[in-house]
Parts: sequence; structure tokens; C-alpha cells
Amino acid sequence: MTTYPRLLADVGGTNVRFALQTAPDAIGPVTALKVADYPSLEAAMRQYLSQLPGPQPRHAAIGLANPVTGDRVKLTNHAWAFSIEAVRQALGLETLLALNDFTALALALPYLQPGELAPVRAGTPATDTPLALIGPGTGLGVSGLIPGRHGAGPVALAGEGGHVELMPATDDEWIAWHAAHREHGRVSAERLLSGMGLSHTHAALAAETGTPVRVPLTAAEVTEGALQRGDALCQRALAVFCGLLGSVAADVTLILGARGGVYIGGGIVPRFVEALAASSFNARFVDKGRMRAFLEPVPVQVITARFPALPGLAHALAEAVDRR
Repeated sequence: MTTYPRLLADVGGTNVRFALQTAPDAIGPVTALKVADYPSLEAAMRQYLSQLPGPQPRHAAIGLANPVTGDRVKLTNHAWAFSIEAVRQALGLETLLALNDFTALALALPYLQPGELAPVRAGTPATDTPLALIGPGTGLGVSGLIPGRHGAGPVALAGEGGHVELMPATDDEWIAWHAAHREHGRVSAERLLSGMGLSHTHAALAAETGTPVRVPLTAAEVTEGALQRGDALCQRALAVFCGLLGSVAADVTLILGARGGVYIGGGIVPRFVEALAASSFNARFVDKGRMRAFLEPVPVQVITARFPALPGLAHALAEAVDRR
């Protein structure tokens, strides 16, 4: 008996994206729903499923912008909270697999095609070594893919590396850091390396000049101001973002020993790949003292695929369903 179609869902802080997997290598069109438009994940899933023709899926995998450490899940950047088992039963599913979204994206890295990647830093990847993954979006996702041993498949890490401490290096970075510290206390990498972080940095720099903004700019407005309008304050904010991203990406690389390469995901950076490559990102990436020689050969690429996590979810679901 076929186990297809299978439901794949990528749940971010802003959107939830659904797709049907109809065969091992066939993922259909993606439908995006706004998280804010639905009171729960179950409600959003019911809305999507209600519009499907043909047989309903019996197996599903969801990627969540959140740690998944047990049955109860509370999204970090939204109010959704639920029991994985309760949702499974309510929707009549045989399987409901829940993964951190960046764990799913890490599993997808081997399936990305050259046209779905944009180089930021040239290098020579080492074989059979870990890959690092970092991605600013609504939050800051961090993961890695570790090679399996003795023929086993690679292992994707499930962690919360976006919440590590942040170390500024320039005057503008310290301005943004101090403003975040006054408001929140501890300043994690996610506070500045995210959509809200880019907005915060712009507002902090504006306040420092004595012209505070009445309504903070969105991340998209900051990048547009920097790249299209030549706004000096937006350019400074984007420079802070790029420099800090280079530093944190290098930290993740050192922690994982990721000589196989670094991948940048998330919804922000694909908008300005060329600007990132021309920024201080690369200089900051190797500016790690005695570890410069370790980092010099490591290539960095931006994931430009529209829905890159879905193949990773499909792979994880196959592991759960097909090997029973």
C-alpha cells in the first residue's frame, strides 16, 4: 500500500508553507499561509487539507522555528502552542514528525542544486567534514550537518545557536548592542541578526544621531534604503548586520569544525547577496586570530532556493515511515 501523498509543512515566525510529497522525489506546489491569520497550527493545517483533492495524507512532517524537545511545543516568535500528539490524533494522521526548521534545512543541504546557491566567499571545501548552517529571518537559525560513519547517513543538529552571546567589534555595533542591552539585558546574536535586529540597529543609530525614528523601519525598508536609496543611516545599519553575521558565522564554523562549507539561509540575506559579498562579511569571517588559517579555505554560500527545507523534511519523514 502506498504511503503517499505525504504532507510537508515549514512553520516560520511569519508564514507556514505547505506542500504535498506525491512520490520519493516529487514535491508539489507550495501554499503559504500567514501564521497570524490562524489561532493554531491545527487550524492552519485543516485549512490547507480542506482544499486538497484526492486522498488525504496519512503521514506528515513539520519544521518549526523553535526548539523541539518533547511533545509540547511553544513557538518562540509567535503565540502558537500545541501538543504534537494531540494534533496528530485530531487530524487523523498515522505519523506527525516535528523537527526544528533549521534541522530540516540542514538535512536538505546535500540536495541543493548549484542554481539554488549564490557564492559569497570562495574556498575549497574539505570532504567528509561537517557543514555549518546559519540563517537570519524572523529569528536566527543555526544548525549543522555531520557526516555519518560506516555508511550511515549524515546527522543534522538540533540546537539553538542563535541565542549565543554576541561580541561587537565596531562603534556602530556597540551602539546597537548597548541599545539592545538597555532594553533586554542579555543580548543574544538573534537580537541583532534577524529582521527585528536590523530594525533595532537602524533605530539605535538614529537615536544616537539625535533624530530618533517615530516608527521603526522594517528590515525590508532598511535594506531598500541602503541599497536603492543610498540612505546613509540604512547603509550603516546594513553594515552592522553584515559584519556581525561574518563574525557569528565564523564562530559556528569553528564550533562545528565545518571545513566542508558554510550555508546562509533564512529570508533576509538572499535579498542582498552581492552587497553581503562586498561588505566586511568576508574580512570578519577570517578575523579570528590564530584560527585564520583554519577559516581561510572555507567557502560560504547563500541559499537562494525558495523553499529549501522541504526536501529535508521529506528525507526525515522517509526515515520515520519507510524504515518501520
